[in-house]
Amino acid sequence: QVQLVESGGGLVQNGGSLRLSCAASGPTFKPYAMGWFRQAPSKEREGVACFGCGEEIADSVKGRFTISSDNAKNTVFLKMNNLKPEDTGVYSCAAGSSLLLYNSAYVDYWGQGTQVTVSS
Repeated sequence: QVQLVESGGGLVQNGGSLRLSCAASGPTFKPYAMGWFRQAPSKEREGVACFGCGEEIADSVKGRFTISSDNAKNTVFLKMNNLKPEDTGVYSCAAGSSLLLYNSAYVDYWGQGTQVTVSS
């Protein structure tokens, strides 16, 4: 079983920055693609970034979010700059196929989610 543990969410003002971390562990972990989804209240879940996918950043956050990885620690980081109130939501780490950014059906494992709130 693979476990994904997230950290780094919280409350930030409009225009602020946050960095999310997701550490993967487990005896069956292999080089999956790893990324982030988010879900705002009353909205569908959307993929925002993926390390190991062809296009790593979704158009909706391109230019403000970046994703990086520490392969030695099986950890991915999501750096979010110039945050806006519409970025508010639960951010969940995911591991799976290199297609996961485009369709959550390609996700094999999920983290528990971390809340990001951007105040106006």
